[in-house]
Amino acid sequence: MMRRYAESTKVTVIQSRGEIERLLQRHKCTQFVTGVDYMNFSAKVQFRAHDRIVRFVTKLADPKKFRSTASYEQEDRRIWRSLLLVIKAKLEAVATGIATFEEEFLAHIVMPNDRTVAEIVMPQIASSYTTGKMPLLALQAASEE
Repeated sequence: MMRRYAESTKVTVIQSRGEIERLLQRHKCTQFVTGVDYMNFSAKVQFRAHDRIVRFVTKLADPKKFRSTASYEQEDRRIWRSLLLVIKAKLEAVATGIATFEEEFLAHIVMPNDRTVAEIVMPQIASSYTTGKMPLLALQAASEE
């Protein structure tokens, strides 16, 4: 079985959240917040950078699905370490010039209707693969070129 990133980390959730916030500060991000929704078992990191609002939301472990509190807490620590890794890698790719900000964060950019680009576009992509027809936005963009 393949090992998962940070599956045996001892770093607490609070430490990982703090590292994410320090990372965002170092990269000149503003208006950042990290939070947890214990009702829906999700974590959120949101920040402003490059005149865009970016939001990451990820599922957290449901404690009822674990045999012990220790294994649930370990999974919670692992998820937060993974979230830190993803955000750090994207910010470093932009800082190094490997990719533009938009290329790295496009799916997570929050639009004026408070939905991310991914939330808007993913159903269109799924429909395109089902129907074989291009999404309306893609057709409009292609015709403007």
